[in-house]
Amino acid sequence: MDVSDQQTTPDHADDDSARLHQLGYAQELKRTMSAFSNFAVSFTIISILSGCLTLYGTGMKTGGPAAMIWGWVLVGFFVLLVGLGMAEVCSSYPTAGGLYYWAAKLAPRNGAAWSWFTGWFNLIGQIAVTAGIDFGAALFLNAFLDLQWGFAATPGHTIILLAIILVVHGLLNTFGVRLVAILNNVSVWWHLVGVLVIVGVLTFVPAKHQDAGFVFGEFVNKTGWSSPIYVFALGLLLAQYTLTGYDASAHMTEETKSAAKAGPRGIVMSIVVSLVAGWILLIGLTFAIQDYDGAVNSGTGVPPAQIFIDATGVTTGKFLLLICIGAQLFCGMSSVTANSRMIYAFARDGAIPGSGFWHRINKRTQTPTNAVWLAAVGALILALPYLWSATAYYAVTSIAVVGLYVAYVIPVFLRVRRGDSFEAGPWNLGKWGRPVGIIASIWVVFIFVLFMLPPASPVTVDSFNYTPIAFLVVLGGAGLWWVVSARKWFTGPKVQGSAAELAAVEQELKELG
Repeated sequence: MDVSDQQTTPDHADDDSARLHQLGYAQELKRTMSAFSNFAVSFTIISILSGCLTLYGTGMKTGGPAAMIWGWVLVGFFVLLVGLGMAEVCSSYPTAGGLYYWAAKLAPRNGAAWSWFTGWFNLIGQIAVTAGIDFGAALFLNAFLDLQWGFAATPGHTIILLAIILVVHGLLNTFGVRLVAILNNVSVWWHLVGVLVIVGVLTFVPAKHQDAGFVFGEFVNKTGWSSPIYVFALGLLLAQYTLTGYDASAHMTEETKSAAKAGPRGIVMSIVVSLVAGWILLIGLTFAIQDYDGAVNSGTGVPPAQIFIDATGVTTGKFLLLICIGAQLFCGMSSVTANSRMIYAFARDGAIPGSGFWHRINKRTQTPTNAVWLAAVGALILALPYLWSATAYYAVTSIAVVGLYVAYVIPVFLRVRRGDSFEAGPWNLGKWGRPVGIIASIWVVFIFVLFMLPPASPVTVDSFNYTPIAFLVVLGGAGLWWVVSARKWFTGPKVQGSAAELAAVEQELKELG
């Protein structure tokens, strides 16, 4: 039955549950999220005050203002196409599994293999983006503590702060989706008002500003590479990393009302709002630079903090830094939420070692508590190499981009192959579905290669891009596991039971609640 047939009755809760039953799953998670809350999760994870600012120092060295400002527009266009393609598929299959479930259903053959590898790309990307977000929050918090109380910005201190932040985010997510949904709604306004405050202060307080020629045309190369084209391309990481995580709207669809429409809208609107607000933020920050080299070589290790202080003074600069830290903490909290739902769904289908444990639901809160802590611990482990290598953060962000975007585009590509046989949901692109999907797929192939390449020359132990090694370890292991064992038993997303069995699961959860 076409999913659009499920929109005819006024009881959206029944419609959502009925569609989930058709897809093979019981309504185990509480469906309490509104369309705005669904959008808020993705918008919070994109978090322009996290991604833009944590990689701003990298952008200052890889292309400078010109690459950051125009790279944002270029990347934003292609990201929107990827998001549109994902949103269309999400409308057809609104499940917490998201990408790997879509791949299984859209593949013309070997659906289990498509699903397996899509899921593992998504899993490593989700863990990496959680690590990147909370690591960025730890960097900024360490910079603030250094300025305020002399808590030195060292790798050891940053990792300690990261561990504390991840524990807090784990605890918040343990208390249930309702609290997290409220905080996500607050986060939207924190981000939007925060950008306005930061840009407003940087517009009116500094005694002088850079001119428009500098902001929109200054090219800076501190990478050691001689090719400006290659350096500009490397600089695209700032935008590409920031504009990730909007698959969260798909992973939260089993907890969202009118999911077949709210999920897709959450994906697309989170990208659009982030594109506009992020460009304003980048332009405002770049106009306010007082000492370019001084910001790049800031003792705090956080160039935006130095720009704030140089432009507005220490007190106001620390206030702006606190706004950024708050946004990053909201962002990390939402990332743990989305990551845990993906782990829960993937484990539900038996694809993770110890699946029975990771799929377990806390029956009091109806949230996947065990999956929450796997997401938090996995992120900490991925960030630990920062203790030995200063380029580890670049690698973590590259892993996030490559892992997530490969997972994003596989179902979009498979939808293109489906052609007219694709069964569209109530939110769809019509005749534009195939061309959008083709362009999105080509773009992801390009960035997959790009962010595997070395970011600095000469290539040394300290400047080496460890992204290929991380992927070789994780996906090589997943590939070996598939060949040796999983291909014999993993059949893709599992059906939990008959209609009566699904109803029994739901009744048990209602009685416990």
